[in-house]
Amino acid sequence: MNNISRVFIANRGEIAVRIIKACRELGLETVLAVSTADKDSLPAKMADRAVCIGPHQPSASYLRVGTIVTAAKGSNCDAIHPGYGFLAEQPQLGRACAESGLILVGPKPEHIAVMGDKLLARRAARELGIPVIPGSDLVSGLAEAVSAADKVGYPVLLKAAAGGGGKGMKIVTGPAQFATVFNEARGEARAAFNDERLYLERVIVNARHIEVQIMADSSGQAVHLFERDCSVQRRYQKIIEESPSPAVSDRLRQEICEAALTMVRHIGYENVGTVEFVLDQDEQEFYFLEMNTRIQVEHPVTEMITGVDLVQEQLRIAAGEPLSVGQDQIAYSGHAIECRINAELAESNFRPSPGAIGQWQAPEGEGVRVDTHCFPGYLVPPFYDSLLAKVITLGSDREQALGRMQAALGQFKVDGIDTTISFLSSLLSHDDFSSANINTRWLENNLLP
Repeated sequence: MNNISRVFIANRGEIAVRIIKACRELGLETVLAVSTADKDSLPAKMADRAVCIGPHQPSASYLRVGTIVTAAKGSNCDAIHPGYGFLAEQPQLGRACAESGLILVGPKPEHIAVMGDKLLARRAARELGIPVIPGSDLVSGLAEAVSAADKVGYPVLLKAAAGGGGKGMKIVTGPAQFATVFNEARGEARAAFNDERLYLERVIVNARHIEVQIMADSSGQAVHLFERDCSVQRRYQKIIEESPSPAVSDRLRQEICEAALTMVRHIGYENVGTVEFVLDQDEQEFYFLEMNTRIQVEHPVTEMITGVDLVQEQLRIAAGEPLSVGQDQIAYSGHAIECRINAELAESNFRPSPGAIGQWQAPEGEGVRVDTHCFPGYLVPPFYDSLLAKVITLGSDREQALGRMQAALGQFKVDGIDTTISFLSSLLSHDDFSSANINTRWLENNLLP
């Protein structure tokens, strides 16, 4: 790559390991940002160099744009890869990179800003003729929100305009509870995003969460890599993902993927991203939800069925190179499932379980992939997301992928901390999941207290 030879990785955990591996395969050097809590982590050992950027608090380390950019410049890096989370969808990082002569491995700041504002993204979708969930524009106060809900029809979902990760999202089932829930949603949005703006959408009761993986280069070439189904969720956080979706027909797949590309081409998007939709299973209609302008946690299921390395594509696009594949070269084969393994005790309301790992024996075998930063003796810190590993299995069909996942979870041996391995195994064994008879509320309505 002519423009990039050394990459500064502004993240931690399994995604840092994933980026380091992609850089190695492309012959790129890596410098890793680490907090004091991550100085002895696996990615710190793997990177060509690690630079401490501050204490364990994210606000004093991983979330400091100035510190990240200064460290990248000081270590003679050409580019910054933010991974997911932390600064990945903060347009100020891209602006700071441009001012400092660094390349951001990600989209342009203006695209992050437009898609990060859910109201602007909804407006863009409507203008392009892409269906959006019936709802409102900005509601400036309680009275306006109640009036909008009366028009849309209950139940409604209050959402933060600057939202993400389930923050500032609250269901309102009727007028009696509106004031309480409205204030809770606004307070949560203000605390999470420093932005208390809200809007609302009608709740699609029997919904699937479908997202389309896309990538686009600086020459205007944009492609999709089919869809992922992320309908197994708790508090709007994905737990199990799979591709292709068992609920999407060939006709619907083509329509959803084309809608995603319409949005991408309209804004002139560059790099990798995900356009998300809600599928009304009763009406077989889909609606634009949002766009995530970064690599997703669940990207490996797409890599498994298409054979395309999405992180390497990110790096190539950032370096100004064209996509390595065209749309006619992208096909999917088989079925892939991903389970997120977290350091939590599911039986105790998913209580976090930081601490020292004793035994760590990850599964292996045909069609099995494990993305992780853990090892025997690793001290899981209490300061960050509790994700320990992602197990991904590929089969010739959904039944085989599911069987391989059950076998992989059975082989996964961890002690010293609590994990969600047994909980995930029980989900996969449920008749509703094996028959693909689920929706986004299935887990919370049927299997959680």
